[in-house]
Amino acid sequence: MSGEVYGTQRPRKKRWGRRLLITLLVFLILLAAVLVALDRFAVGYAERMIGDRVSEQIADQRATSEKPDVTIEGIPFLTQVARGRYQDIRIQLTNLSGPAGNNRTVRVADLDVHALDVDAPIDTIRSGTGDIVAQTVTGTGTIDYPQLAELIGQPGLKLAEQNGKLIGSAPLQALGQTFNVSGAATVAVRGGVVQVRFSDVTAEGLPNVPLIRTLIDSYVQRLSVDLRVPELPLKLAVQKVEPTPQGLRFTAGADDVALNAGGL
Repeated sequence: MSGEVYGTQRPRKKRWGRRLLITLLVFLILLAAVLVALDRFAVGYAERMIGDRVSEQIADQRATSEKPDVTIEGIPFLTQVARGRYQDIRIQLTNLSGPAGNNRTVRVADLDVHALDVDAPIDTIRSGTGDIVAQTVTGTGTIDYPQLAELIGQPGLKLAEQNGKLIGSAPLQALGQTFNVSGAATVAVRGGVVQVRFSDVTAEGLPNVPLIRTLIDSYVQRLSVDLRVPELPLKLAVQKVEPTPQGLRFTAGADDVALNAGGL
């Protein structure tokens, strides 16, 4: 009799144990799904908020762009919130356009910004007081050559990159004929202004005499341009410019940027 009772209770305990395990697994899966959904909702809200603040700053700078595309890198987001530190906040601005001085406008097709190692204590976020600081902010963008030639304002000027240098060519009227003038340009950043200066300019077919040399030098002066890149969000300052096949590529940067005071 006792053997039969024991034989019927053991399978019931096994079944109860399996059901408990299955229930626990289902609960953990549902909990994970809820946490993932909550994480994605939180990051989506934060990205929209950042995008709105960047849009406001761009408008304050008399510039325009399409709606910023913000991505908070790193998973899970809620873990970063709890730690109060964010690895990388990426802000992509498309069709940024703004004043560049002398009634000129500069257009940047894509400005790619990264705010790295962002300190944002949860108490600061909750109270709205204190600083949210990115240790470094970097941005890269390109000004295409047709636009650069338009800004220089010399008819027929064509620009291109060759072996890492900016090369220009344009027609020049002299001695009743049209000659092709070509040369390389140096590109540098001085006080936040991009300076393009041509040198070693030659004109094929023109005699190398003082009068012609003076004519060419005068023409070269008109090819020079000082280009102020539109004021960038997050206090970014242009630090480096280099010719690329796509255009004049600039790199901007800033350190210890208070995001909640500088645009976010």
